Amino acid sequence: MIALEVVVQAATMAFGVAALVLWVDEGNSFDKALLENEDAEFDGLAGLIMHGINGMMVIPLLALLLLIVSFFAKVPKGILWAGLVLLFTVVQVVLGLLGHSYAIAGGIHGANALLLFGLAVMAFMRSKTVPPPTTTAPGQTQQPTRV
Repeated sequence: MIALEVVVQAATMAFGVAALVLWVDEGNSFDKALLENEDAEFDGLAGLIMHGINGMMVIPLLALLLLIVSFFAKVPKGILWAGLVLLFTVVQVVLGLLGHSYAIAGGIHGANALLLFGLAVMAFMRSKTVPPPTTTAPGQTQQPTRV
């Protein structure tokens, strides 16, 4: 889900910026007054709003839920992978907020999104390697297996 949400983030941002550029091409002005105007409207505004909500609330919640589930999932190194996903999500949120003040943070935000996507995919792939449950007959002892 997190990898899919990163794709949604890229799509909503691309839509919002492309629509904003078209809006400016039609003779409108993009300036600080527009950013501060609560009644401002252009076609891509919904994409930018969705990007903000998704990035500030939905993805962090999913990353936190992944970490919680990882404690019970018995995936080899699952807690590590879920922890990395949560860490990169927190970094992503911080970079997104800093991007409003520092352009370089916006660039790093984009690069970190790709890393987060990769980590989320890797965590998913690791979940496919859960060893099958072993059963023993009554009176037999189970030998530990290495994974």
